[in-house]
Order: sequence, then structure tokens, then C-alpha cells
Amino acid sequence: MNHEMSQRALVEAAADGLRLLADDARCRTTFAAPSSALRDMFSPAARRYVLAPDRAGFFEQSARLRSKGYRVSVEFAGPDQGAADVARAEGVVEEYLGLLAHEPAPDRIGLDLSRTGLAHSAEAALRNTGRITAAGALRGSEVVLGADGSGDVDTALAVHDALADQYDNLGITLQAHLHRTVDDALTVARPGRTVRLVKGTSPEPPGVALARGPALDDRYLDLAELLVDKGVELSLATQDAEVLAAAQERGLLEHVQDIEMLYGVQPETLRRHRVAGRPCRIHAIYGMNWWLPLMRRLADNPPMVLSALADIGRDRGPAGAPAHQLY
Repeated sequence: MNHEMSQRALVEAAADGLRLLADDARCRTTFAAPSSALRDMFSPAARRYVLAPDRAGFFEQSARLRSKGYRVSVEFAGPDQGAADVARAEGVVEEYLGLLAHEPAPDRIGLDLSRTGLAHSAEAALRNTGRITAAGALRGSEVVLGADGSGDVDTALAVHDALADQYDNLGITLQAHLHRTVDDALTVARPGRTVRLVKGTSPEPPGVALARGPALDDRYLDLAELLVDKGVELSLATQDAEVLAAAQERGLLEHVQDIEMLYGVQPETLRRHRVAGRPCRIHAIYGMNWWLPLMRRLADNPPMVLSALADIGRDRGPAGAPAHQLY
């Protein structure tokens, strides 16, 4: 028992360390530099979780996933999320508009407000979100908003509130670990609205959020039940097989819009649900600024650090089996 507890403490400490690396300004600056040695070194590990380096690659790989019966959401790993540079935010907006101009257009875009002008101003985030959502409405594509930490949730909800009555293709991501989310869910929930429910990964103090564990699992399931009862089109976004099993016991899986998992994380679990006839979605990122999502993928499952090191050790070139083959 003591050994088990010490291993659990070690894993939790490793997860905290990975989150610190993800948010460390020195790492992110070094990663973003031209000819970055950090990017070159970690790129074999990133290929497990990043669908493609560019837009053309995204459409090629996502077509393969759709042919297997998966829905695919897309998120562009553009300039650093902390960038206040208006030109860089505009570049991200133009990339999303380019995605929506493609035939076929993605059926869902995951939009991180911190990359589309929020670091500059809330007004810029609202304006740019409106442009992307309007373009998505013309193509039949959903746009699902997200915000990274607890400090940006009010702005994300305000942007959603300002646009949701005008655009019925606009949804929002809610983070179950935040104590405020029960109230937020009651505010957002409307019949037919899209909500993507995640546990949440941003490091927060105990007064703001629950840590990973049984209490968070219970809250996640309770929130899912509340949202389904309110008539929400719910994406149950979790890689936790035990939580999904509990959701099945509660009868939730028959009433959600889909089960969603991050690309490269627990593909076998998602495949089993697809084979069982449940609608399944893969949330895929593409682009070159993948330091933050890579570290967070590893923080969610620290034992995968060994797989990341093995990827680096055995595959320093572009060869290797793409992760999409695991689906």
C-alpha cells in the first residue's frame, strides 16, 4: 500500500512538472525560435499527438480517419497563445478561414480564444470569433470555443453569449474541474446548443478547481447528466475508460452527441466504442507550435513519457507508423 501511494505521488508530481514545462516561458521561447533544437529533438514524440504539420496534411489524414467512421474536430497549433501581436492573431484567423474554404470543410473547429486575439483584447477575440463563426455557418461547420485557464472563462462565456443567439453553430467547452462550472453549465445549457465537456488540464489552486481523482470523476458525470437533461448536444470529451464505463452505466452514452478523445490518446478505447456503434470524434491538432499540447498530453498520462522517449530514441527521421493507423 505504501508503495502504491508513493507511486501515485510520483505520477502526480511528474504531471505537475510537465505542466510547468508546458507553461514555462523559456521553453516556449526556445521552442518558437527558428531552427529550434528543442522542436527538432521532440518532434518524433509529437507525431504521436499531432495529426499533421500543415493544412494539406490535416485534410489528407483526417480523410483517412473519417473513412473509418470517425468525426474529426480540428484545432490549429498557431503562434504562441500568449502572443499579444495582432498580426499573429490575424494569421490564425486566416488559417481557420482557409480551413473553412476547403471542400469538404471540417465539421467542427476547436477555437482557443487565446490564439485569436484574447491576449490583445476581449474585443479582438469577439470580433475574430464572429468572423470565423460566420464563415463556419455558411459551410455547416460547428465552432466550439475554449479558454485555457480559469482567468479567461468569463471572457469565453461573454463571447459565447454575445454570438450564440445569432449563430446556432457556436458551442463552448466547459471544464469540469473548475468549481464555478456547475453554475456556468446552468447558464449556458439550452436545448440544441453544443457543449464540449472536459475534465480540465490547467493548473489551478484548490479554491478554484478539483484535482484529478474520484471527486472530479463524479462531478464530470453529474455535469454530463445535467447537460443531457437540459437538451444540450453534448460531446463527452474524455479519455478515461472508467469514466466512460460509469457514463454507460448511467445510460448517458445513448444520449450524447458523441464521445470525443484527443488524437493519439487511447485510440484503442475510442475504437472499441466506435465498433460498438457509438458516434466517436477525434479532436486533432495540426501545425508546428505543438509544445504546449505535447506537454499537456504527457501531463495527462505521465507514464507516456516513456513512450515519448522511445519515439525519440528509435525514430529521429520522418519514417514510422502514423498514429492514425492505431484507429
